[in-house]
Amino acid sequence: MITSGPGKRMMVYIGESDSWRGRSLYMSILETLRKAGLSGATVTRGLAGFGAHSRIHTNRIERLSLDLPVIITVVDTPENIDKALALVRPMVREGLITLEDLHIIKYSHRYLQPLPADRPVAEVMTRDVTAVNPDTPVVEVVELLLGSTLFKAMPVVDEQRHVVGIITDGDLLRKAGMPARLAVGERLEENDLREFLSQVRGDRLAGEIMTAPVVMVRTDDTLGHAVHQMLERGLKRVPVIDREGRLVGILSRLDVLRAAAGRQAGEPEHAPAPGAGRTVGELMVPEVATVHVNDDLVDVLQRLLDANVKRVIVLDEEDRAVGIITDGDLVERVEPVARRSVLQALAARVIGGTVRRGSAIARDLMSEGMLSAPPDTTIPEAISMMLQQGRKRLVVVDEHQRPVGIVDRQTLMAASLNF
Repeated sequence: MITSGPGKRMMVYIGESDSWRGRSLYMSILETLRKAGLSGATVTRGLAGFGAHSRIHTNRIERLSLDLPVIITVVDTPENIDKALALVRPMVREGLITLEDLHIIKYSHRYLQPLPADRPVAEVMTRDVTAVNPDTPVVEVVELLLGSTLFKAMPVVDEQRHVVGIITDGDLLRKAGMPARLAVGERLEENDLREFLSQVRGDRLAGEIMTAPVVMVRTDDTLGHAVHQMLERGLKRVPVIDREGRLVGILSRLDVLRAAAGRQAGEPEHAPAPGAGRTVGELMVPEVATVHVNDDLVDVLQRLLDANVKRVIVLDEEDRAVGIITDGDLVERVEPVARRSVLQALAARVIGGTVRRGSAIARDLMSEGMLSAPPDTTIPEAISMMLQQGRKRLVVVDEHQRPVGIVDRQTLMAASLNF
């Protein structure tokens, strides 16, 4: 997907009568680029021109040419243009192809405007926000986050409630000894949870591990500005402050998607009316981490670690997507005797000798009812599905239910914003 930043422009100069496998060449190129997921292409028909044969072609009535010059212009990311060039080069047997570096300022789609970008952040943010001070023990921070149904990050504020930092999952994993993600910890039973918390460094305080300075937005900032900041920095959420700089809320990706769907926090997640626009097939990431239903626990765990992902898609014997396994599923559903070993492997990112084969297979560990949709699902439809089912990801499947890509909240948030 195009965003602002470095880009490339490819221009293809051909003749109107040129053909490819029995079809018009310029239409064949357009179809090839569309199927490859390019953001767009424009065909321009020239009034007159000449090429290698030095023959002037014109559209004057007295000498109407059937071979006027045609220019195909494509602007996209450098990676996508490189892919497009590899596809188009063999098709152009006579003509000219040029490449230029450029900087993309703005890309918008005339049909894709589900986000009310001019609304103030105060109308969209979640106001029920918990915060800690710099002297709060880290163990207490973890306990608060594990008990929260809203957020997996904790703002740190001073006595005047000015934001001085924020603690994320990553801070706790890297700096406080937390053995696995918060999403894993909240799936543990009492005994295992005590073991989980015992590994968090009891001598550390919030102010010692927090990320600072913090990207923040104000209540009167526009939603478009706030989302731009989140996308530019790859953030899942940002604290919201009032004019005096005091913490008054949090703006998360879920808040943004609710706004795109016309919902307020706490309202039932009804579907927005599906509209025309870009599809999940155009936005999806094509690499999907998968396992098969009969793969052993060791294989599932190794796939999670090798791919450095938090979940894998489970395929049946015909490679159809039938379920999903998260790292939290593993620790919740394995036998208690194997649970500690799985936790240790997730923490060390390496499978130790204590994780034994034969404990379980993927079919035993997976969650059925995975959220999936075909590539032609529109962005409003995808947002609606994820909100209604409370999912963070949507698996894109072909007509045979085989996974071809995946779309997450961050991608849909970016797609919903018309800069």
